[in-house]
Amino acid sequence: MTTRSIYVVDDDLPVRTALQSLLSTLPNLMVFGYRTGDDFLAEIETLGPGCILLDYDMPGRNGLSVLREISQLAPKFGAIILTGQGATSIAVQAWKLGALDFLEKPCDPNTLFEVVDRAFSTIERDHMTASVAENARNAIASLSARERDVLTGLIEGRANKVIAYDLNLSPRTVEIYRANLMDKLNVRSLSEALRIAFAAGLIPMN
Repeated sequence: MTTRSIYVVDDDLPVRTALQSLLSTLPNLMVFGYRTGDDFLAEIETLGPGCILLDYDMPGRNGLSVLREISQLAPKFGAIILTGQGATSIAVQAWKLGALDFLEKPCDPNTLFEVVDRAFSTIERDHMTASVAENARNAIASLSARERDVLTGLIEGRANKVIAYDLNLSPRTVEIYRANLMDKLNVRSLSEALRIAFAAGLIPMN
C-alpha cells in the first residue's frame, strides 16, 4: 500500500498534537505538523503530494488565505478546513476555494478518519485524472499540424474522402496522415484515438 502524507496546520499546540497522535495510528500515513499557514507555505515547494488539515483561525494568513494560495496546485494537495463550531459560512467559502471537506473542532476520531480517507480518495482520483490528461495532451502535441487537422476531421465524424476534400488533399494522403497520427498516439483503433482526444480536451463535453 502506498504511503500517504498529511499536513496538520494549526497554531493551537494541544489540538495539533492531538490530531497528529490520532492520525499516527493509521497505517501507511506520514504526519507532519505546522504552527502556521505561513510556515507550511514556506516549505510547500519541497513537500510531496498529500492532504492538508488546515485550521481557519491562525496568526498570519488564515486558512482561507492558505487555501487560495494552494488552489492552483490541485491535485497535488487537497485541503480539509478545521473550524470552530457553527462556522458554516466559513465552510461555504472554503468549498468555493476548492476545499474537499471541513471539520468542526473538537472532532470525533471516527469522523476525522472518515473525512481524511474520503479526501485521500478524491486527491488520488483527481491526480490520476490529471496524469491521464497530461499524457493525452503530450501525445496530441506530438502531432504535426496536418495530422491534427485530420484528427479534427475524425473527431467531427467525417469520412477520409470528406476530410481530403476539405483539406485539399488526396484521400491517399489523408490515409497516410491518419496512419501516422495513430502511430504517434500509439493506438490501433479510432475509438482509442478519440479517447485520447477527449482526455486532452479536444472534444467538448456538451
